[in-house]
Amino acid sequence: MREAVEIGLKSNPSILAAREALSASDYAVKSAKAAFGPALSTQYGYTRLDERPQSLGFTAGTLDNWELVFNVHQPLFTGFNLLTTHEKTILQKEQAASQIDNVELQLIVAIQDTFLRLLQARENVRSAEDSLVRLRSQLKVSTAFYEVGLRPKLDMLQAEVDVANAEQLMLSAKNNEATLNAQLNTLLGKGVEADVEYVGELRYFPMPLTLEECLARAGQHRPDLRIARQSVMVAEKDKVLAAVPYYPQVGADFNYIREGEDPLVHGGDYHTPSQWNAQVGMKWTFFEWGKTYYGEKQAEKNVSRLGQEYLNLENDAAFEVKKSFLQIETAEKRISAARQGLIAAKESYRMAVARYEAQVGTNTDVLDAQAKQTLSEASLHEALSDYERSVAELYGAMGQRNPELLAQ
Repeated sequence: MREAVEIGLKSNPSILAAREALSASDYAVKSAKAAFGPALSTQYGYTRLDERPQSLGFTAGTLDNWELVFNVHQPLFTGFNLLTTHEKTILQKEQAASQIDNVELQLIVAIQDTFLRLLQARENVRSAEDSLVRLRSQLKVSTAFYEVGLRPKLDMLQAEVDVANAEQLMLSAKNNEATLNAQLNTLLGKGVEADVEYVGELRYFPMPLTLEECLARAGQHRPDLRIARQSVMVAEKDKVLAAVPYYPQVGADFNYIREGEDPLVHGGDYHTPSQWNAQVGMKWTFFEWGKTYYGEKQAEKNVSRLGQEYLNLENDAAFEVKKSFLQIETAEKRISAARQGLIAAKESYRMAVARYEAQVGTNTDVLDAQAKQTLSEASLHEALSDYERSVAELYGAMGQRNPELLAQ
């Protein structure tokens, strides 16, 4: 199981997609950080006038005018826009990392659940095969007794019907095993027909944790709770960004300008070959009919909404822990009862066969006892599988990885 989990974490497409999202968020952080630096731009243009400019009866310009401008703009104060955007991208990167943890945790639980279902299906196939062997043996006995006149033909026909039903149940069990095998291949990022040997057995081990310890671990380790907390912090940054228009925008510019009568902007009689200027400016939109006010209120309500969703998620997490914990206790009791029932069913079947062969029991007693033994075996397999799957769900609900599914 541990090896299957490790392969799934390396190859499952959902994990690879989450890692790509983390890489993208890293670039977003770098992009937001780069916005603090100066921006360089250039502008090149041509203007054709309909007539030469005149001043006091003299020519004051040219018909053809070319201009090349280089600009360096350095933001000085943006109403906390750049700083808040940078902080927001850092939070989003942390959120993407938490999302990887969440996806990996969900995948681990899914692989373990399918792996244990596959082991249960294998045990069911083995039980179905053993059942078929017992029924075929009973059919031989019934046929032999019928041929010598010790038993009626009805016993033989009943045995034949049960053999046919057992063969169908065995085929169904094998089909279920193949289906789960293909599903597990898919979770590991392999083809459904991949030849992979999954090795393991259903087992019981005691769970040493109390409910209070499980709830405490869930509050500390669950990645979805961490993602929800980070969502609240991101929403708080959005609230700050919504208030940016309240503040003026201050920036510094440096311009280098070249003009001329030709595309090479070499200057001329009416053009300065080159000049530069520097300036500091402010832009402030101080009234927009409540647009900024209502936008900030919307962001504030979004923060409140995410806070309530986080509290709801905490309650859901506690419920998942409690549910898995109770399922473990129930499955534990079922295992004990199923083991006792299987011992009794095997003894009942042995006695029914002995009585039938001694001509003091009926064929119906043998078939009933055989069916109960098969049912008892299936009940034990199901209880063991449910127990381990509940343990896997509990560790998933606590936000902890447990690839080998050992008591921690």
